[in-house]
Amino acid sequence: MALTALVVDDDPKTVELITLYMEREGFTVVSAYDGRRALDLARQRHPDLIVLDLMLPHVDGLDITRIIRSESRVPVIMLTARTTEHDMLLGLDLGADDYVTKPFSPRELMARVRAVMRRARAAYESAPAIVRYRELVISFASREVRRHGELVRLTPKEYGLLELMARSPGRAFARAELLRHVFGADYEGLDRTVDVHVMNLRRKIEPDPANPCYVLTVYGYGYKFGAESESPAGGTAL
Repeated sequence: MALTALVVDDDPKTVELITLYMEREGFTVVSAYDGRRALDLARQRHPDLIVLDLMLPHVDGLDITRIIRSESRVPVIMLTARTTEHDMLLGLDLGADDYVTKPFSPRELMARVRAVMRRARAAYESAPAIVRYRELVISFASREVRRHGELVRLTPKEYGLLELMARSPGRAFARAELLRHVFGADYEGLDRTVDVHVMNLRRKIEPDPANPCYVLTVYGYGYKFGAESESPAGGTAL
């Protein structure tokens, strides 16, 4: 499945150039030319990478980074004509993963993209192999889920939804994000598809599906995996 990149710059020629190189790297690219549109697309499309200019109309890149980082861990590469150390450090302190100054070499930018994506992939792969929460044990390596020690048989989509949320416990996932990650970027189904699969998942893992304790509803937005803390022996507790 192709990764999605959001490219944000108020100069259409810069967006066009970056898009050309990103597509050669295998990304599907969506673009924005101002800060408001960038935030809308980040929340709607949930990209795997954001290349973001700092100087934008309406909402500047620093504010966008601050907002995005409060909602997501998506890698962000800042792209800007500002070259002072203060600007660079401020961007990195706000949560940007890298910083490229204009004028830039597209090849250098792509090298930065590959490095950032490698780090993101390594962080994902180094995450705990097992999550234990209450009576539920999720083994990512074997793709097995057990409750009270008994194997729970999930469909691939049900397991995909559970794994994605359980890898980031307490984080709210929008329905559109769950659709894209589990069903594919080209899936044209409705948000209701996620609701149906979550309902079926709850029937299998929840002690009381009407009052879930594992897959929780974030009203008006989507779902999250339970956020209460426990300290069982072995594995990773939430």
